[in-house]
Amino acid sequence: MEKITIKLKWFLPPDERDIHLPSYETFGSAGMDVEAAVRKPLPVSPGEIVLVPTGFGVALPPGFELQVRPRSGLAVKHGITLINSPGTIDSDYRGEIKIALVNHSRADFMVRRGDRIAQLVVAPVTRADFEIVVELDVTERGAGGFGHTGL
Repeated sequence: MEKITIKLKWFLPPDERDIHLPSYETFGSAGMDVEAAVRKPLPVSPGEIVLVPTGFGVALPPGFELQVRPRSGLAVKHGITLINSPGTIDSDYRGEIKIALVNHSRADFMVRRGDRIAQLVVAPVTRADFEIVVELDVTERGAGGFGHTGL
């Protein structure tokens, strides 16, 4: 299993660094849980979108991104997920990482300091160039779009 080092900078003052660093909960975990660095409980009403601070920023090595993904337990039990999933933290972004949560349930939800609100997955990035052509290769599917194969 390949391992890289990611530089992390706190945006929190020293007396507010009770938030844990992103971490893998088990040996086989693909994502690192990330905690909410809210100063006071943050209510999220049904249908509402909130931006939750994490209190840190990162410097990823070139050629990598951090994918921000929902936590399945929050989604299934509370209807809390990410509005843009997966979100991407680019290797040249140096600001505080914030998590865009949305409440898809019918009940209010409270985000509290230290709650594990998302997962961060380190992923390699492949860059591409486009080549303009007159025709695309023929495939069995062709131009069949959404739902063309049935339910």
